Amino acid sequence: DSMSSRLKEAEHKAQSLQTALETTQAELFDLKTKYDEESTAKYVSLWFTFVFVFQRAEAAEREAEALREQLSSSNQSQQHSSPTKADPDSDQASEVASHSNLEAELRAKERETAQLVEDVQRLQASLTKLRETTSSQISQLEQQLSSKSAVLKELEEKLERQADYEEDSSKPLEVLLLEKNRTLQSESAAMRIANTELSGRYSELQVEFSAAVRTSAEQKELILKLEHDLSTIQTMSSLSRPDADGSEVSSMGNIPDPIKEASAAFAGPELPQGQMDSLLSIISSQRERFRSRNQELEAESRSMQQTMQALQGELDSLRADNIKLYEKIKFLQSYAGRAGGSDDTVMRYSSQYEERLDPFASFSKRERQRRYLSLSPWDKATLSLGRVILSNKMARTIAFFYTLFLHLLVFLVLYKTAWSESIGRDCTAFCAKKYADHLHRFHENDQNL
Repeated sequence: DSMSSRLKEAEHKAQSLQTALETTQAELFDLKTKYDEESTAKYVSLWFTFVFVFQRAEAAEREAEALREQLSSSNQSQQHSSPTKADPDSDQASEVASHSNLEAELRAKERETAQLVEDVQRLQASLTKLRETTSSQISQLEQQLSSKSAVLKELEEKLERQADYEEDSSKPLEVLLLEKNRTLQSESAAMRIANTELSGRYSELQVEFSAAVRTSAEQKELILKLEHDLSTIQTMSSLSRPDADGSEVSSMGNIPDPIKEASAAFAGPELPQGQMDSLLSIISSQRERFRSRNQELEAESRSMQQTMQALQGELDSLRADNIKLYEKIKFLQSYAGRAGGSDDTVMRYSSQYEERLDPFASFSKRERQRRYLSLSPWDKATLSLGRVILSNKMARTIAFFYTLFLHLLVFLVLYKTAWSESIGRDCTAFCAKKYADHLHRFHENDQNL
């Protein structure tokens, strides 16, 4: 009952919203059309008024110009007629009256022109103001239209969301609830089955993981035992062998039986191929572990060396700072006229300060610098190269093997040269001997030779 009442209320709200939306759209459209008509009529009336006033102003200006021309022509005619004294007084009075009438008309036209100009300016100001108000009202109406369209879109979305209620209103509420209950029960059963499968899979994986952990621990123990046995066999190989008269080693009795069997297997006939392969794989894996451990130790050693170098630099800088501080303390003590304390820190830095102020040390340093500057460029290069080689272990090793290689190369070249010369001399002597034997054997009685 509550669901049906809520459904009816929702349908009633949707219908009321739809009607309100339609009425709002109609009012908005009417308002827009009315505003457009009013603004168009007002704009047209202002435009016609402006054109009429502008035309009147132009006509007034033309009339004023014509009156100015008439006035100027009358003034000129009066100036031409002023030297002649024979004209009658009546003509002069009529000219003066026409002149005054023209001036009055000119002043009236000028006032009318000024009034028209003011009217034109006022109409222009009102026209610009009307344009501004029209644009502002148009923008406000556009904003209202956009807001109304947004509200319309929201209402349409609401109607689309509530459309399923209208579709399902043909079925009874009990049927809908039963269908929803069935779908939820089927989803719950599927989730329960998936949960049981995942729990079984998790237990299997946990068992496999525990077995793998045990196997790994056993293999580690076996590897350690095998490495220990191999190291013991290697120590056995370094023991003294039996003497020539057949005496045995006295310490063989202390070796365990498995190691004796392994040593006998190694010392006896050749092992089968499978055992040799297994031993080779064990030894190679041990070598790889040792190699990885060696690389890790080398990396740690390099990092420690870098840290030591950084710490040494910081120590040198701190020592220099402390010596400077001791110098300042010494200066302050001498300025105050009293001696300072005699603890170990002060004594250590006082000795270093005195070493810095030693004139013989500074003199020897200046002499070394002077002698170094007086050296030739090749001597400086030789000295720098020697310092670099002697200060670095890797450089010393490379220089040693390079010198050894050069000496061996020179010795080999000299040996090859001497051997080639000796072979040449031996060949020459052998050929001369053979030639002498040939002459003595075959051409002994020949008088031409």
